[in-house]
Amino acid sequence: MNSNLQSQSKYTKRDILTSPFNENSCKILLLGSGELGREVIIQAQRLGMATVAVDRYENAPAQQVAHKSHTIDMLDGDAVRHVVELEKPSAIVCEIEAINLDMLMQLEKEGWPVRPNAEAVWITMNRERSRDMIAKKAGVQTSKYTYVDTEDSAAFKDAVEKIGYPCISKAIMSSSGHGSYFIKTHKDIEPARLIALKDARGSGTRAIIEEYIDFDTEVTELAVRHLDENGKIVTSFPRPIGHYQIDGDYHASWQSPNVAEYLPWKPQDIGAKFKPDEDLAKKAEKKIYEAAEKITGALGGLGVFGVELFVKVEDGKVRVLGNECSPRPHDTGMVTFMSHMIGMNEGALHLRAICGLPVPARINEDGYRVIDPIMPASSHVIKAASGGWDPEFSGIWNAGNMQGVNVYLFGKPNVPYEPDSPNEVHRRLGIVLATGRDALDAKKKAETSAHKIDMRTRQFEEWVSQDNTLDARKKHILKS
Repeated sequence: MNSNLQSQSKYTKRDILTSPFNENSCKILLLGSGELGREVIIQAQRLGMATVAVDRYENAPAQQVAHKSHTIDMLDGDAVRHVVELEKPSAIVCEIEAINLDMLMQLEKEGWPVRPNAEAVWITMNRERSRDMIAKKAGVQTSKYTYVDTEDSAAFKDAVEKIGYPCISKAIMSSSGHGSYFIKTHKDIEPARLIALKDARGSGTRAIIEEYIDFDTEVTELAVRHLDENGKIVTSFPRPIGHYQIDGDYHASWQSPNVAEYLPWKPQDIGAKFKPDEDLAKKAEKKIYEAAEKITGALGGLGVFGVELFVKVEDGKVRVLGNECSPRPHDTGMVTFMSHMIGMNEGALHLRAICGLPVPARINEDGYRVIDPIMPASSHVIKAASGGWDPEFSGIWNAGNMQGVNVYLFGKPNVPYEPDSPNEVHRRLGIVLATGRDALDAKKKAETSAHKIDMRTRQFEEWVSQDNTLDARKKHILKS
């Protein structure tokens, strides 16, 4: 290992950067090269760092912009070691959980700098370990829950009835809504069990059954664990991000310098169902930071963590409950590509933290380090409407011909699908970002623009609108 790598394994501040092809350059190796990792790569290149993107398929989004790329099975420990020893990175950055964790932990023991750390990836890739960490180790309140073997139909039924209706089942080994099912009545039990079995990542055969919380809003807190001026690990907090999911997968998100626009309720409810309440918004924000600090403190390491939380108002009091946590930038956090200044979005914050670079923040009245957005903004997904290779998009002119709107396409080369159901696909292919007078105005603009875009693939040549994607056919926040 070179001295550059050794110093980073000890969590030291970085004060020297070079060009990417210098022998002492800071080199970022990304394990998983999706759209979130692509932004990390772009931010690294803005600082003259060398970048290497690894994924299981060719031409993944981050591979398209990195200096070098490798395509391997990341569950193959020997393949992971080969790439690490070949590239000798200054930081190994985990963008996904589907990595051979035994090898990741071994590499970390040998001194290779895994970020945020191997244990955090191990915990968060599994909903059982993650929920126990949140509820027991971090001590953050959650919904009621229990675990069950999905191969045992009788035990699955008993677990559901123990939690009560309605409830939610989720495969332990899954993410982005895969393997999840909303159970309203006993008729949903068997479909939920089969979905948890079918969509689990790898060979997982366990599920978590969770109490359904009728929350007022759902947020992501992008807690940033980084080094301060004295080399001490501290946590800084971008303002909470409101978001909306369909079947457990992100569909839209929003953020504003004025959190009272969307806390402690959904932005479309403030001014309609509820009067804006600065006091409740501040209380919610404080409790969000408190919960996120406990959860990320339990995981340790350096970097951005996407902490998903529920916010509930009862009898004039705010409750914040823990849901999940990812050890990396979060899909809902892509709104920061617009709401934050260049060099301070979630990808840039992750890069700064893992590389020992400064993360400037102000200290608020409650003593928390806060990173303020510069404008209200929102993101809205562009989803696949059909499966196949070589996706194409039309309506780009109309979608982008509005002040304060940007269209981002991720460049994914294909949309996997089942031959008997080519329109039952979930893949996210891009986002629309918008600014506005406030969070609600930005959210409306982002959705309106996103729904002007049609898509097709080589195998299915008919143009299909965003109104006919699987998600939009089910439910939509501004059309409901």
